[in-house]
Amino acid sequence: MQAYLFVHFRERRTPDGEQVYFGLSRDGFHWETVNDAQPVLWSRLGEKGVRDCTIIRCESDGKYRILATDLSLAYNFRNKYHLDWSAVSHNGSKCLSMWESEDLVHWSAQQLVPLGDENFGCFWAPDVLYDPERRDYVLHWSSTHASNGFGNMGIWFSRTKDFKTFERPKPLYQKNDAGVIDSAIYMENGKYFMFLKCDHDPERIMLLQADHAQGPYTRSEAFDKSMLAIEAGVYEGPTAVRLEDGRWCLFLDYYGVPGEGQGYVPFLADSLAGGKFVRSDKAFSFPYGYKHGTVIPISVEEYERIKHHDWLCWDWQ
Repeated sequence: MQAYLFVHFRERRTPDGEQVYFGLSRDGFHWETVNDAQPVLWSRLGEKGVRDCTIIRCESDGKYRILATDLSLAYNFRNKYHLDWSAVSHNGSKCLSMWESEDLVHWSAQQLVPLGDENFGCFWAPDVLYDPERRDYVLHWSSTHASNGFGNMGIWFSRTKDFKTFERPKPLYQKNDAGVIDSAIYMENGKYFMFLKCDHDPERIMLLQADHAQGPYTRSEAFDKSMLAIEAGVYEGPTAVRLEDGRWCLFLDYYGVPGEGQGYVPFLADSLAGGKFVRSDKAFSFPYGYKHGTVIPISVEEYERIKHHDWLCWDWQ
């Protein structure tokens, strides 16, 4: 049997929202809080806040690694960025926040991972994929870049074997007529499938397919059709997990309402290749609105360890 861990943040106007939270589930459908719905990790470096969390279990050394966008709107949106999202996108952090653990409850000190220079805008929404072809990790994220005048965002990537040294960033996927963000890549039957959010034509989540981790990627028409059933322009942050019964569950982060009313909406499909996802709200329950994160399968032993751990975290006050 397996259980599930959902690493995420919370949409709040106070600094405690933009930190690392855990959610747990025994079946992938019914979710529960960890640490009384308080952060399990706090950002003390960089902007002193994190959003868009991801987690990976690394094949090479057995460690878990959490990476996240280095950003605190609670601390910096008004004073540093003057309430201007374009200023965040252009002038935001070129680092990612990272923590490491061998058991999911004892975590290293926070590290800032510098990946970009001044030719990049803010590094948004990291995600990581192990590439068995190259036996390394593909770290990918969203960013603007000087090459197109800091216009539409694209998906960039860097390869690493040890999360200490990283190759020079390269474009992974760009769309000439629109910005794309929030990439999440999965493998099924030797193929690579990338979910991402597009801001025009379509103004929806897209699913792309490739034979290799770094592409080239092509669109899934079947997935495009299944997304026509939901409202455009209000979903982002896709994350997916293969359930124990073999089906895939895609979670999309709904931001069509303000504040803490936001959170993930589930969709089920028999396969990624088929691309036919059906909204399945009634089968799922969340204790509060999980915001942009990543879900992974864990063992029942790991579930129990996280659930009963005494999480000692200082608060922000």
